Amino acid sequence: MFKLHVIQAKYGDALLISFGTPRKPRHILIDGGPPGNYAADLEPALAELVGHAGKLDLVVLSHVDNDHIVGLLDLLAAVEDDQVSGRRLRTKIAGIWHNSFERTVDTSGKVAKQMQANVMMLARVNTPLGADTLETFYGIKEGHRLRLLAKKLGIPVNKGIKKDILLAAKTPVKFGPLELHIAGPNKPQLETLETEWLDWLNEAAKEIAKDASTAAMSDRSIPNLSSIVLLAKCAGKSILLTGDARGDYIIDGLRTAGLLKNGRLHVDVLKVQHHGSNRNTTAAFFGAITADTYVLSADGRHGNPKLDTLKWIVQSPRPRQLPITLVVTNVTETIAELQQQLPPADHGYTVRQPPGHAHSIEITLRA
Repeated sequence: MFKLHVIQAKYGDALLISFGTPRKPRHILIDGGPPGNYAADLEPALAELVGHAGKLDLVVLSHVDNDHIVGLLDLLAAVEDDQVSGRRLRTKIAGIWHNSFERTVDTSGKVAKQMQANVMMLARVNTPLGADTLETFYGIKEGHRLRLLAKKLGIPVNKGIKKDILLAAKTPVKFGPLELHIAGPNKPQLETLETEWLDWLNEAAKEIAKDASTAAMSDRSIPNLSSIVLLAKCAGKSILLTGDARGDYIIDGLRTAGLLKNGRLHVDVLKVQHHGSNRNTTAAFFGAITADTYVLSADGRHGNPKLDTLKWIVQSPRPRQLPITLVVTNVTETIAELQQQLPPADHGYTVRQPPGHAHSIEITLRA
């Protein structure tokens, strides 16, 4: 058995891999969705798919953005509540994978220090930070909270992972019949990201000093280059999980892990990075990384998935010219526009969405 359950996560991500046998299934959860998602969809999905008091072999936080981490924090808080109340734990968690900010992006401690300084500068003049910076600032704190909750609950974090950092590697981590290949980030990418963040924060500090009222306008989307990228293999099938990583970083990480052949990779399922944003991918990426099924977790927020991204997928070269499937958590305006501009029957694709008010949609790779 090998299945991917795409859990409704609105504008975020929440994915459950099930493998093993129907009588003895095993499960890995990747991300938990944004605020409110645990109660609305993640908890009922886990109850249905894993069962009450069921076990998760692993929980993976791809990165600390709110639309990925908050549902996991709520899950751990619910488990803590069960423990404190003396109830049977609703979900048993064997381990967590999470790259801490200090060990990956901010090894020198300078990024957090400069970010705190910028926040204090703006507080003194009563000027708010931009949304992207706030999400990053609080996301770092939520990453700390995740680790503290895990420690309190006795859940190991990054057990067996060298130096407590998940980096692209050629040797997979095995969970019975399942292989998890870590395909990102790699060390040069993290070093680049630390430099980029410091440069940007220092520049922002100069802007604040000159005119604090321009600070919000100087905000930019901080890259999600530190996302953990995983290639899951089982029963001769494969799933590429990308978090919010950028396309060139994904390809570079796959190369580091020795997973590319002539610069290309075909997988059965590709979770499209960053909810289908066109800032994180290109047509060339979908030419190099192809799939039979593309997963897009988005609800139209920020215009995601972007029409450009959808067209790149549909018009990308395909092995043996086979039809493809777009599995979407929500039918957005851009998906409707895609179907109008590039009719599925003419362009060899179908669109699947969760039935009715279902909490998830299942992709079966092996029964």
